[in-house]
Amino acid sequence: MIRKSMVVLGVLVVLSGTLVWCAYRRDLAAARARIESASSVVNTACGTMEYADLGDGPAILAIHGAGGGFDQSVDLARAFLSQHYRIIAPSRFGYLRTPLPADASPMAQADAHACLLDALHLQKVIVAGGSMGAPSAMQFCIRHPDRCSALILLFPIAFAPRPPGEPPPIPSPAAQFVMATTLKSDFLFWSVLKLSPDALMRNIGATPPEDVKNASPDEQKRVHAILDHILPVSERAKGLMNDAAVAPVVPRYELERITAPTLVISAEDDLFGTYKGGRYTAEHVAGARFVGYPTGGHLLVGHGDDVRQALSEFLKVHTSSAAATEVVK
Repeated sequence: MIRKSMVVLGVLVVLSGTLVWCAYRRDLAAARARIESASSVVNTACGTMEYADLGDGPAILAIHGAGGGFDQSVDLARAFLSQHYRIIAPSRFGYLRTPLPADASPMAQADAHACLLDALHLQKVIVAGGSMGAPSAMQFCIRHPDRCSALILLFPIAFAPRPPGEPPPIPSPAAQFVMATTLKSDFLFWSVLKLSPDALMRNIGATPPEDVKNASPDEQKRVHAILDHILPVSERAKGLMNDAAVAPVVPRYELERITAPTLVISAEDDLFGTYKGGRYTAEHVAGARFVGYPTGGHLLVGHGDDVRQALSEFLKVHTSSAAATEVVK
């Protein structure tokens, strides 16, 4: 009887494992299919770059954050912007089909953005950087001021002064564990996504799960899609590891050299602490506006309508179709 029970248990374990594996393979295949035909690759003066190019109107260079790729930028543009813009969405260094070069600093990435614009025959664009896309967005407007017509920073990883002797912020032990394990394996990431989404929301999305639970169904769907779309994480791992090394030591940039109209948005309970850096940045860029929310976390959950309104008003004032889509002669 005991032997028979053990056999039945073994069969159930194998069957369960098979079903789990099949579900994983199905979801991974869907994730790969989602990105395979949605982008292009171009050889630029700065190397090979992947990008998506969609829509018509004033051009916006949309620069994604950690865990992204061109697809994350496209998702954010669709969530927060009207359809009256042309979105140029590159995959940053180490993400998807953009290689990780020896110099993967935000400064080098900013120059690579300029090289991509050259390849696309675009002279001047609106620049929008989210999270870890913010450092290269700022550097682009500092290093190439004649090519930046406006700057938008969403939940930016940016410098903020610290008391003397205070070490730079580092991820929590749980977040470090996730970075060291889950973010290197498609299967582990998928498993945690299915079994403990709140843990990913807190440690990778840097958003309090309670903010998500208090949001509308549409907002919940938006932020959960951001985590879902990190899969396949294996094709973003090099970029993620580079971002993890750069983020804690982002220095103070020469913010006073940014001359483009600037809008910065963040939430006070962002678990990556972007509120202080965002506010400091806005205070030191001439004429910049800072919009802060008390809740919403890194993903600004619950503020989708607010962000759309803020961006619409900002772009309506500071967008010139002729300047934003000027073609290189």
